[in-house]
Amino acid sequence: MATQQHVKHYLAHWLQLGKAIVKDGGEILYRPQKIIEGDRFSDDFEQCWAKIQRTGGKHCHLEGTDITIDQLLSPKWEIGACARCSMRVPTPTVVYSGLICPCNDLNGWPNDDVPRPRLPQNNKQHLQRVAARLAQN
Repeated sequence: MATQQHVKHYLAHWLQLGKAIVKDGGEILYRPQKIIEGDRFSDDFEQCWAKIQRTGGKHCHLEGTDITIDQLLSPKWEIGACARCSMRVPTPTVVYSGLICPCNDLNGWPNDDVPRPRLPQNNKQHLQRVAARLAQN
């Protein structure tokens, strides 16, 4: 089962590539311009996520997919890796014949010449752990 954090991270990755959260009819609901600010998610993305949570993710999905966010939060779905591009993609806990990765309509993707979307990371903490390990040696 995909947790709320898994779904949030899945959306964050794809939104970094220009995807949007759309209504069932295709109307764009959310397209945060900035997803990451330093070591955390941006306020714009956090507001988008809060709005999604308030509605339970009903009647909206990631652009290029047909699985609603509330479906992703059900026990029927997990978030795994796309076999083609290794990005996060929903995978059913049972086989679903219509599964399509959102990368299917991105021209030139996967592209190993550009940085991949990422999650926020605290570089200061990482460097402090490296420094501590070096000090022990």
